[in-house]
Amino acid sequence: MKNFLIALQFLTILPVNIKSEIKSQDFGKSLLYFPLVGVLIGLFLSAVSLTWHFLPQVVSSALIILASIIISGAIHLDGFADTCDGFYGARTKAKMLEIMRDSHIGVMGVSAIACVLLLKFSLILAIQKNFLSTTLILMTASSRWSQSFACSISNYARRNGKAKYFIEYARKKDFFMGTLFIIGLFLLLMKLKGLIVLATFIPLIFLCINYLRKRIGGMTGDTIGATNEIAEVLILLICLFYQRLII
Repeated sequence: MKNFLIALQFLTILPVNIKSEIKSQDFGKSLLYFPLVGVLIGLFLSAVSLTWHFLPQVVSSALIILASIIISGAIHLDGFADTCDGFYGARTKAKMLEIMRDSHIGVMGVSAIACVLLLKFSLILAIQKNFLSTTLILMTASSRWSQSFACSISNYARRNGKAKYFIEYARKKDFFMGTLFIIGLFLLLMKLKGLIVLATFIPLIFLCINYLRKRIGGMTGDTIGATNEIAEVLILLICLFYQRLII
């Protein structure tokens, strides 16, 4: 239960009271529950979508985006912005890490946030309403699984930082269980067709993670956040493409 609460506390703004002592390895163990917390976030976004279904879809789509920012505390957007600032503002690993740690946001970071939100908004707007709730749940679950994926196959690129213990104590068996959970979720919501979506998504997000870690010699909290944002856009794109194929 404690490890689930750690995941819930890290991935959402929900007030979580963890009474027992938190050890360093507990952060790594909490990765097992990242996909589950992703499902809960997806259910919340689906509830927002259903609550405001009577509004024009352009308005309800904007409300879904707003809700996703609020429930996560924009932590992943912040990491995405810092990553873009660092990667496009410097050539050396040390300088990239220095820029990424700077609390100020640069032009590239602002542009990146604007672009990713615009992409999400347009993709959500384009997805049919009867397929939207399913897509939102798959989006948030697979993006949080992607964070676990990134932690499980990477080293920590800094000496110290918030994400250090998630990466150092990531366990392969927890990642394996989380992967089984994601496969089951896609099968449950999309039947065998979900495996096609998943088989398209996993190689793409692996390539993205591999690019991020090669640039700085590992992963940081910022690049893990960037992984989440990239994964959400990928799932939306793949689901939209799938939707077009079956119409």
